[in-house]
Amino acid sequence: MSEPISGQFQDQMAERVRPYIDLIDYLRSIGIEKELPLPSIAVVGDQSSGKSSVLEALSGVALPRGNGIVTRCPLELRLCYVSGVAWKAVISYRDKRINIGDPSEVAGHVKEAQNELAGEGVGICDELISLKIMSSSVCDLTLIDLPGIARVPVQGQPEDIGAQIKRLILKILSKQKTINLVVVPCNVDIATTEALKMAKEVDPEGTRTLAILTKPDLIDRGTEKDVLDIVRNKIIPLNMGYVIVKCRGQKQINDGVTINDAIEEERDFFENHDEFSSLLDEERVTTKCLAARLTQTLVNHIQKSMPQMADQIKQQLWVYQTELTKYEGGPPVDPVGKRKYLIEVIKQFNYKIDQLCRGELKNDENLFINMQNIFAKWFEKLGHSRAGYHKMTQDVVNEFDQKHRGRELPGFNNYTLFESVVQKLVGELKNPAMDTLQKIKDLVQKHFFVVSKSSFENYPCLQRFSMTNIDDIQKQQLTTVMDRIEEQFEMEMYTQDEIFARTLTPAQKETPGKTDCSGYDTRSKYPELLNSYFEIVVQRLADQVPMLIRYFILKESARILSSEMLGLLNREDLDEMLKEESEIGRKREALRDKVKRLGLANNKISTLWDQSG
Repeated sequence: MSEPISGQFQDQMAERVRPYIDLIDYLRSIGIEKELPLPSIAVVGDQSSGKSSVLEALSGVALPRGNGIVTRCPLELRLCYVSGVAWKAVISYRDKRINIGDPSEVAGHVKEAQNELAGEGVGICDELISLKIMSSSVCDLTLIDLPGIARVPVQGQPEDIGAQIKRLILKILSKQKTINLVVVPCNVDIATTEALKMAKEVDPEGTRTLAILTKPDLIDRGTEKDVLDIVRNKIIPLNMGYVIVKCRGQKQINDGVTINDAIEEERDFFENHDEFSSLLDEERVTTKCLAARLTQTLVNHIQKSMPQMADQIKQQLWVYQTELTKYEGGPPVDPVGKRKYLIEVIKQFNYKIDQLCRGELKNDENLFINMQNIFAKWFEKLGHSRAGYHKMTQDVVNEFDQKHRGRELPGFNNYTLFESVVQKLVGELKNPAMDTLQKIKDLVQKHFFVVSKSSFENYPCLQRFSMTNIDDIQKQQLTTVMDRIEEQFEMEMYTQDEIFARTLTPAQKETPGKTDCSGYDTRSKYPELLNSYFEIVVQRLADQVPMLIRYFILKESARILSSEMLGLLNREDLDEMLKEESEIGRKREALRDKVKRLGLANNKISTLWDQSG
């Protein structure tokens, strides 16, 4: 094990920064990233940019190396300074958690994890591997190492490997809470590097991008000033700036140079460099400077993000708690409790049906207003029917000779004439009456269905039972009302003399004051008398048809339905009746997990705020 950063340096930093690093590590450990993104530092670089060497220098452990794509899954590198602890680590992915006792074992465990997640070979995967290193020789820092950018697929890789890697990288870099740590070699044209282009694509102002320049020992002589201009933000400005580091290369690894020795050599290199030595005082070079810069940058980013994170957590907590109330309160396990629960569920359903019939329960549409509109059209149809009756009555009356009155109403000489005319006139209103009945039936059934779905949303068996009953009852009641309307039209042959007399105008009355209508037997008055009687029919049907429909289709249907639902209490299959939709149980558990995570996160942030006070 090596010591890239001194313990003394860490003792100075730990007390100030550790609470904020711990906060993010805790939020990540409880899975809060499922609800909202967390502040993090993502490391991105072209292949052979020196990215792995930088992470080795920061962590003190050797990570997988080689040609082509080495990092095949995002690797979360959690460095935790623990005073007095020599070294220990834990690697976790999916449902696995493996303790690592020796730094030399890290690379092997990372390769094994990548093979399990991304498969054997050179493919990539977006599943996260977490490597937590606890030591008195590391800084408090969390980094996410991303696959190196590839342009040309090697043997065994898909043709679109470059596009796959780019999508994975941009998915993480585009998050506003991610600090983009771009690794670029000093000996290339920085403006042409793909890594910096990607960072600029998602962070055009450079407000959350920090660049690391590697391999300063490989630059051409005479180009040092160009590198200085880059580091001093004169070429491609970045708000977070640049840091130059010199990490061990493959030759040093082959020669057995340790990470710790490489860091010592790095310090000597910059101190003795004619051009770069001035950057030491500016704190723009060395791995130690980079570690301090990254730690402080991450802490500042966390502090800046905390108010927004706290608001987002509270908002989501309220949303999920509200949604959870819809799924809470499932049926008890014991039979007695289940029966009581079923009684309460049915009572609530019957209460809502009763409220609906009273006009006190409003769905998205108002049942009674819609019924009134349909009945108004029925009344309007009655009114329009008057227009054609004058000519019809005159034509019919002209076909008959005047005859003596027998059982007919006053003013008619043949009651058969009266019957035939009335039956013909009234018969034309039967179909509109039946249409009105069908429309009201469909409307009421629709509203009953709405109550059923809302009352038994979590219980498909109860919902099916109630909706089947609603359909059956409505069909039965429809038949009943149709028969009653038929009877009503068959009965339209008579009215009381006194009622008929009240419909006559003064001009139609030859002997005012008489109520027996004996003076009205003149053939010329047939049309007017028929129309007078039709007014009585209209008034009767205008009320009688809606009353029949409303009573049987709404009130009686509700009574029968409530009785049928109460009959469920005598059944033995309570488990089946109260069986929840399988998705409901899963949804409830998922919401409970979210509420728990968000509640823990909210408490943790509140505690940190109280302590920092």
